[in-house]
Amino acid sequence: MALAIVGVMGSGIEPHVELAAPLGRLIAARGCHLLTGGGGGVMASVSEAFVAVERRTGRSIGVLPGPDARPGYPNPFVEIPIRTHLPLSGAMGRDARSRNHVNVLSSDVVIALPGGEGTRAEVELALRYARPVLLHGPRAAFWEWPRAEHAETLDHVARFLAERGIPE
Repeated sequence: MALAIVGVMGSGIEPHVELAAPLGRLIAARGCHLLTGGGGGVMASVSEAFVAVERRTGRSIGVLPGPDARPGYPNPFVEIPIRTHLPLSGAMGRDARSRNHVNVLSSDVVIALPGGEGTRAEVELALRYARPVLLHGPRAAFWEWPRAEHAETLDHVARFLAERGIPE
C-alpha cells in the first residue's frame, strides 16, 4: 500500500519552528511522506524535524522551482528532489508556470502554515483542486485567506489527518 503524502506549505523565509517542528514529527510518526517546495523557512524546518525521526517509513520530498531559483534549493533535508522547469512563485503562484500546482496535486492532504502570497496561492489551489486543506497556526495569520478548516493545536491537526484516513 502506498504511503500518504502530506504537503506542508508555508513561508519560504520565516521557519515558524514552533509549528513546523512538531508537525514534521507528527507526519513522520504517522508513516507518511512529507512534500514541500524544498526551500528554506517552513519548508526547511518541517523537513528537518521530519528526517530526524528514527525508523520512519516516509521520505522528505521537495518539488523544486526552475533553474533560476534563488539559492537554497533544495534544503539539506530533502531526500527526494523533484526538479522542475517551473519558474514562478509568490504572487504568481496561481499561474500554470508555478510548481504550486505540482505541490498541491501531488499531496493527499495540504497543511498550510503562515506564509505569504505563494502559500496563499497553494491554499487557493488546494480548494480549487478539492484537496483536503488545513490552515495551522494563529488565526490572525490567516485573517483574509480563503475559507478552509483552521487548527491552532497539533491535536486538531492529528484529528484532521485521522479523519482523512491517515491513522496514528
